[in-house]
Amino acid sequence: MAAHAHKVKRYRGIMDWLTTVDHKKIGILYLIAGALFFGVGGLEAILIRIQLIKPMNDFVGADTFNELITMHGTTMIFLAAMPMLFALMNAVIPLQIGARDVAFPFLNALGFWTFFFGGLLLNISWFAGNVPDAGWTSYVPLAGPTYASGHGVDYYVLGLQIAGIGTLLGGVNFMATIINMRAPGMSFMRMPMFTWTIFITSVMIVFAFPVLTVGLVALMFDRLFQANFFETASGGSAILWEHVFWVFGHPEVYILILPAFGVISEVVSTFSRKRLFGYSSMVFATVLIAFLGFMVWAHHMFTTGLGPVANALFSIATMLIAVPTGVKIFNWLFTLWGGSIRFTTSSLFAIGFIPTFVMGGVTGVMLAVAPADYQYHDSYFVVAHFHYVIVGGLVFGLFAGLHYWWPKMFGRMLNEKIGQVTFWTFFVGFHLTFFVQHFLGLLGMPRRVWTYLPDQGFDNMNFISTIGAFLMGIGTIAMIINVIVTSAKPRNALADPWEDGRSLEWTIPSPPPEYNFKQLPLVRGYDAWWKEKMEGKTEMTPAEPVGPIHMPSPSILPLVMSIGLFIAGFGFMYDKLIVTFVGMAITLGCMLLRSVFDDHGFHIEVEEQEKGVQA
Repeated sequence: MAAHAHKVKRYRGIMDWLTTVDHKKIGILYLIAGALFFGVGGLEAILIRIQLIKPMNDFVGADTFNELITMHGTTMIFLAAMPMLFALMNAVIPLQIGARDVAFPFLNALGFWTFFFGGLLLNISWFAGNVPDAGWTSYVPLAGPTYASGHGVDYYVLGLQIAGIGTLLGGVNFMATIINMRAPGMSFMRMPMFTWTIFITSVMIVFAFPVLTVGLVALMFDRLFQANFFETASGGSAILWEHVFWVFGHPEVYILILPAFGVISEVVSTFSRKRLFGYSSMVFATVLIAFLGFMVWAHHMFTTGLGPVANALFSIATMLIAVPTGVKIFNWLFTLWGGSIRFTTSSLFAIGFIPTFVMGGVTGVMLAVAPADYQYHDSYFVVAHFHYVIVGGLVFGLFAGLHYWWPKMFGRMLNEKIGQVTFWTFFVGFHLTFFVQHFLGLLGMPRRVWTYLPDQGFDNMNFISTIGAFLMGIGTIAMIINVIVTSAKPRNALADPWEDGRSLEWTIPSPPPEYNFKQLPLVRGYDAWWKEKMEGKTEMTPAEPVGPIHMPSPSILPLVMSIGLFIAGFGFMYDKLIVTFVGMAITLGCMLLRSVFDDHGFHIEVEEQEKGVQA
């Protein structure tokens, strides 16, 4: 088959990447940016662990330590985990649902660039000498103008607002894509599990992220315009910030973990050579987790004095989330049960995910017991719990997904031997780092302390924890080496490199052509590609004749709009009206250009060159 483009300006090299609206390339951009921030966040974590390797250490000062824990948490949650999920969403979702692109390609590019420049603004604080130091939750009054008088928290507030625009745009885009652009025959209950989890995640993003935006705007008004939303002395409420932050912050945990659940469902099913056990119950469990995720935020606030009724209600709601999560765990185990399991790097991460996440879930139920939470609160027990959920859950899921879909994204198989090194060093290092932290917390070691006295029972466990962190670092370096080694190989991955692919992305070449599908496929059941293979077919039944394919045009405007927001952020922070005006003028000017000169895209003509292709 040959493709000919008509009447469109083609860019090459760096300009191609700066102007692209192709979801596959945007996925790769998200992956590169996410990996960059993951490296920054990982380095911050290593520095934290070096400081805590022995009692009364003076590797970094107390102020620097506060900056490190703030930036580590903020970077990992908002700038590493989220974009790497968006990388998989962009790379996989349109292919899984049989679409040629996302619903709003221009918005997709804008979402990436706003996220990237928001993250850049936040991290420039290191070079500006004003680093956020109020913790990743940025609690007031610590983050208010009274106790954080420099510009550090301003970088946090404005950086996250700009990055949050990108996430919100992504959520709207993927919700619209999955609702409107599924291939003929793909009903909701025929969608792959990964698509389902991304759909529910997108809905959660649309409801949760505006809450964070409102909170950040209120904090910005407190800091820049002397408002009093959270300033207690002026009649504001410090507890109000906790409510606003956690109404966003708890659903955010599920925004992060649900896509990982989807990845595990795909990987476990493929490498067991079995249909996912209990598909319908998995769908309903996902919806229930999302719904309950919005009902439990105040379990972060048991010690603020909400009273016994509120504590009891939020305690019960939190324990209820364990039920649909348990359904998922058992369904994965039943999928593995009796399957022809292949132990690839991807499936090892998926199998390692299951017991690790269960441990994180069990400590979560312990923390849900309100009276007991008075003992656990703000201790290293909590640190251990959420790292078991976020790293043992989300990051294991990301590693599983990246190894699984890498050949589809890049046309090259990652090296399995180096992959096994990545898994074992990361897995062992993770458990060494965080398992002992449960006991550190129960012995009374508080969170966020930059040093500790000797002979309190903390010394050996902190030492073990730091060694584990270095092992995780080695695992991450092994993954980077794997990527570099693989990139030197030819692009010779098969369309279905695992041979047991079940969904539509494995029906097209690796990497896919610009238009994804020459003809939209006709979906005749769940596990659409597996169903066709079992009937002896070598390709999907097409749902349309071969014809011209409409594609969106590349555009530099998303990049320029994001640079405008970036400039305006500096103007806001340093009270430079002219800088703010220039930045906003650039962004609004681009919006005007887009509306006046709306580009309707171009057509690609796909010609059949082979005769007698099975229809």
